Amino acid sequence: MSTFIQLHLLTSYPPANLNRDDLGRPKTAIMGGVQRLRISSQSLKRAWRTSNLFEEALAGHIGVRTKEMGIRVYNRLKEADIEEKNAIEWAMMIAGKFGKLKSKNDKNPLQAMEIEQLAHFSPDENRAIESLTKILIEEKRKPKDEELDLLRKKHKAVDIALFGRMLASNPAFNTEAAAQVAHAITAHKVAVEDDYFTAVDDLNEGLEDMGAGHIGECEFAAGLFYLYVCINRDLLLENIQADENLARRTLRALTEAAATIAPTGKQNSFASRARASYIMAEKGRRQPRSLSVAFLKPVTEPDMLSAAITSLEHTCSNMDKVYGNIADSTYSVNALIGEGTLDELLDFVAEPLAESKGKKG
Repeated sequence: MSTFIQLHLLTSYPPANLNRDDLGRPKTAIMGGVQRLRISSQSLKRAWRTSNLFEEALAGHIGVRTKEMGIRVYNRLKEADIEEKNAIEWAMMIAGKFGKLKSKNDKNPLQAMEIEQLAHFSPDENRAIESLTKILIEEKRKPKDEELDLLRKKHKAVDIALFGRMLASNPAFNTEAAAQVAHAITAHKVAVEDDYFTAVDDLNEGLEDMGAGHIGECEFAAGLFYLYVCINRDLLLENIQADENLARRTLRALTEAAATIAPTGKQNSFASRARASYIMAEKGRRQPRSLSVAFLKPVTEPDMLSAAITSLEHTCSNMDKVYGNIADSTYSVNALIGEGTLDELLDFVAEPLAESKGKKG
């Protein structure tokens, strides 16, 4: 059985619109018969993997996800004075190895170099593409078939290792995600509100028009979110070629990001940055489980954070009574009462299970 690291976080965000739907409204979900705010796992993962925290902690081990790798190669070839026709052909040959290309468009020749689906390129693959492009420029020729073997099964891209990769046209190079991230939901019922706002024209002296220069409307809500993250430590190690040091760094970075990095949606309008008020980390080899059932009945107490922590811990304790201890060791951080530290939490999640000194309960 694999070793699983489970994180349970409670984070309170003030009025915000962190993750919008197609109408610009905060995303929601119905749970326990009432509306909750929701932050999608995609939004959370992108915020984490593109954060400065990730970049600094895992420099050299973060890939890039794009449809436009072929266009990047084309631009590099054109800068080196490669003929237009050749630059397009060679760029298409390279990009086509990572996915099906879009149909040709006479009005937009660059479109034929785009991959239809987003592809995640590991640093090793990026370097291979850059190296091949340099050779083509120096030797002024198209790539050979053997030079187009650019995909890598073995790599140490931690974002691909954590969140997976699917290449429909080359499934042999897929990567199964080592981390599962739930959609964050509020522990309580939420009503989305409207913000009617105006913007004033600084040069309008009011001689003819006293009205605002712009009128708009934005929807928002506030909430205490429960977030669940589960990491298969053994699969993470497998995905990064058994690099134990890199696995520890990755687990520390992911945990710190989950605790401190907010999604970027509407931050300039709301400054809704927050840190987790409560985190419970569990480590063990038994089948993992979310504790979202703790909030199936929405929290209604005025002291919402304290009540949510109590409900979460009570649910965990009762689950253990019924099913046996899920975790071999746990560690909790409670900013409400100043218990535990982030540094100790990061040490706990990074250590292999046999070395863990975490406390149970």
